[in-house]
Amino acid sequence: MIIFLYGQDTYRSCQKLKEITGHYKKIHKSGLSLAYFDSGNLNFQDFKNEIETLSIFREKRLAVLKDVFSDKNFQDEFLKEGERLVNSENIILIYEKKETDSKNPLFKFLEKSSKFQEFTPLKGQQLKNWVIREFKKHKAQIDPRALDVLVGLIGNNLWQMSNEIKKLANYKNKEVIKIKDVELLVRPKIEADIFKTIDFLALRNKKKALDLIHRHLEKGDAPLYLLAMINFQLRNLLTVKSGARLKSHPYVVRKTTQQAKNFSLAELKKIYQKIFQADLNIKTGKISPVAALDLLIAEV
Repeated sequence: MIIFLYGQDTYRSCQKLKEITGHYKKIHKSGLSLAYFDSGNLNFQDFKNEIETLSIFREKRLAVLKDVFSDKNFQDEFLKEGERLVNSENIILIYEKKETDSKNPLFKFLEKSSKFQEFTPLKGQQLKNWVIREFKKHKAQIDPRALDVLVGLIGNNLWQMSNEIKKLANYKNKEVIKIKDVELLVRPKIEADIFKTIDFLALRNKKKALDLIHRHLEKGDAPLYLLAMINFQLRNLLTVKSGARLKSHPYVVRKTTQQAKNFSLAELKKIYQKIFQADLNIKTGKISPVAALDLLIAEV
């Protein structure tokens, strides 16, 4: 039997992989019939020997193959033995984190012959339901409005979302999580493109700044997350411009100090106020998040 796990949502696919291997280990406690192969040791003959060797414990073998689509030779050898491997009593689990080409011969074979599951990024209510379930695992509850803010900040990056959920659950200790808790604890990560966006704003090149913002939107970053990153960096700039010491990573301090020279304190305060107004307009439903971002950049 062959199982094939793939898709852009690597958090959920990784959790599924852990679930399958964890269940296998509970049943087959010796651990001697479980083998992993990845790009570091992806040799077809070694894999074949492993899957065909009889277990002294009479256990079904489980072979986990990772990064198969990065090795053309392995794919070709696998396809030659494909039908026999499908009918094997043992379990072959192919786990692919990278993007896969649906026209690839191996992909086509697996789509036809395996138990496959694609993990696409969660959106809308599906994403919110997933977040609620994760909070329940930590015996925590989140207010619906706070949930909207959290999802708006993090989007469908479940790796980061999982960390934020643990942080919030531990902080509230079984109390209901409110908007103020999310705003207090959830901090966006400053990305290089946000520094570039601020640089373009300093040069009054709004077109370039908008282009960078829309690149983020196109790759799936949430508008509220982008607004929070800009807000975070504006606060850093205000801290430096007012003469206070910025407590942050040396790179952030250096970059912020350079950027602060391009703005007056009055300009930064004006931009900060506009960010506050954009955030308020979004949360009160007066404007869509994307339109609020566009308007903010246009008015700076």
